Amino acid sequence: MRPPILFPLFASITSISGIGDKSAKLLSNLGINKVADVLWHLPYSLLRRNLQPSLQTAQLGEINTFAVTITEHIPPRRKSQPYRVLCSDEYGNQIVLCFFKVYPNSIVKNLPIGAKRFISGKVENYNDMLQMNHPDYICEHINNIPQFEPVYGLTAGITNKMLNRLSAQALQQLPILPEWQDNEFLKQHHFPSFNQAINAVHHPQNFDDLLPTSDARTRLAYDELLANQLALAIVRQKIKKQKGRKIAGNGLLRRKIIDALPFKLTSAQENVLKEIFADQASENRMLRLLQGDVGSGKTIVALLTMLNAVECGFQAAIMAPTEILAKQHLETIAPLCENIGLRAELLIGKVKGKARTKIISDLAEGKIDILIGTHALFVEDVIFKDLACVIIDEQHRFGVHQRLNLSNKGNSADILVMTATPIPRSLVLTAFGDMEYSKIDQLPAGRKPVDTRVMPLTKIDDITAALQKQISAGRRAYWVCPLVEESEKIDLAAAEKRFELLQNIFGDKVGLIHGKMKEKQKDEIMERFKNGEINLLVATTVIEVGVNVPEATIMIIEHAERFGLAQLHQLRGRVKRGNAAASCLLLYGYPISSTARSRLQIMKETEDGFLIAEEDLKLRGSGEILGTRQSGFVNFRLADMSVHQHLLITASQDAKLILNQDADLQTPRGQALRILLYLFERDDAVKTYLAG
Repeated sequence: MRPPILFPLFASITSISGIGDKSAKLLSNLGINKVADVLWHLPYSLLRRNLQPSLQTAQLGEINTFAVTITEHIPPRRKSQPYRVLCSDEYGNQIVLCFFKVYPNSIVKNLPIGAKRFISGKVENYNDMLQMNHPDYICEHINNIPQFEPVYGLTAGITNKMLNRLSAQALQQLPILPEWQDNEFLKQHHFPSFNQAINAVHHPQNFDDLLPTSDARTRLAYDELLANQLALAIVRQKIKKQKGRKIAGNGLLRRKIIDALPFKLTSAQENVLKEIFADQASENRMLRLLQGDVGSGKTIVALLTMLNAVECGFQAAIMAPTEILAKQHLETIAPLCENIGLRAELLIGKVKGKARTKIISDLAEGKIDILIGTHALFVEDVIFKDLACVIIDEQHRFGVHQRLNLSNKGNSADILVMTATPIPRSLVLTAFGDMEYSKIDQLPAGRKPVDTRVMPLTKIDDITAALQKQISAGRRAYWVCPLVEESEKIDLAAAEKRFELLQNIFGDKVGLIHGKMKEKQKDEIMERFKNGEINLLVATTVIEVGVNVPEATIMIIEHAERFGLAQLHQLRGRVKRGNAAASCLLLYGYPISSTARSRLQIMKETEDGFLIAEEDLKLRGSGEILGTRQSGFVNFRLADMSVHQHLLITASQDAKLILNQDADLQTPRGQALRILLYLFERDDAVKTYLAG
């Protein structure tokens, strides 16, 4: 399927001369596994190797370049000593070149006494003598030392010199690719061709060339964004072409539920439901993203969406990312369904044996109206009699591939995906460009704002004293422990330590919950917290998504400066589930960066999840926007969403225009665009479509 012109770029990194298995393993730590990965690994700084007039002008600790004459060789007396070569400049100033673990013969051959050489490397002062350990360059001609040298992100065992050599070899393997951008568009933006751009970014001539706003980098960012938007537009077109079923119930079941609710639907919920019901009633399949802040009432919207299908005699399913969340949906939905004569069941991994067999058999016979569960819903032996509506909660945990797989499970089932994670508009486009989009931007009446305060960790004794009074008065609180990026072990150690300290104060009123616990243990602790046996719950970020305990009104987040804005907002949302006044304490440690300070200030000033998401994007860029362990979002290698957002909108419009004019990508530009899709590995979601 991959066009042959791209074969050199998709060859293993070991196809490059001098890269063996050992180096390949080290390079994989930088995400470099094939030749193309070298091209996407862009330099972030620049070294100047300007020739110094003499050794007297040497800048210590910096890269220096000199013209010298070799004057003496000093072989080591012991193995632990380096081989040293004494050199002098034309004014008689001296420098020592040190070589560790080398073959003396090659040094004698390459640096004969009396020879003139140009040397370049870092200069140190050792025993009042200038010294250069393992010079980066030793050349007979100054022209062989680059005046400007790109600086790349490194990993243990990989040097900058090695990456410069690698990028030069990868650029040699780059074929001349056909132009996939519109010529007028290129002229208008002064963009170079793709080949010129990729060469330019690896050969910056000044610091401006390193900026994401340079012409070459902007061109490459746009290529990557267009590949993303075109792939999503193709998937969207494919799904739209699939015939759905007209679902338009008589409204009787929905009316019964709405009448039984202790609250009135907000106008935002009503508007979203109109959009969803219109989708369901059309002949095409629904694929819609529903974004709503914590506590905005997405679950009731999901239930009414499913009831529309059930009113027509069909089945519906709701899938959550965790068993805790699936059970929570059951607790909300099952009693409401029972009251109107419907059956809702839970299917998760721990439902086994006869209970599971019974659910699967009843489901196939159509005796279950709504099935709630985790991804266990979509294993092969789970067969619905007639599934017409699928709801997926916390959608960013599932990517485009899962969406396509789910849509094949039901007989043209409509899909509604929901998230409480605030996502900036631009990222909605990059991850969900294959979907229609709805937003609940209003909270139910009566919800009070959370009193958010920012305090240093040094005041922790005062905080625990104040918390004692609140707990004695019967209030419930969460204490979230610090996040250590990519290290669940350290997260866990921090939580256990805090739990022990708080246990000394609160005794058996404090509980601990973390991701390493068995599901049964987690459920047990959550149940005790819900019913008030435990008043204080120490937790890692396992409680971030969806946990519902309306009675919990205090949230303490330790080392809040380590969390992203979206995560802080999600965590604070845990104490916004009821109508009682709630408070959130953000505790920070020193030193604290200006970015972290800004983040905490934003949390103090606003509770608007959508505003918070946009600010988060500005402060951190898209790579981290949803936290370190959450998947499903595209991590761009060339585009920076905090800088290139405007290009994304253009790419989205361009993708739609391309498919309107050339739906099968058959024109010369269409054929070039196929190469673009494969180049940026956006082919998986569209292979079937492009194959016809």
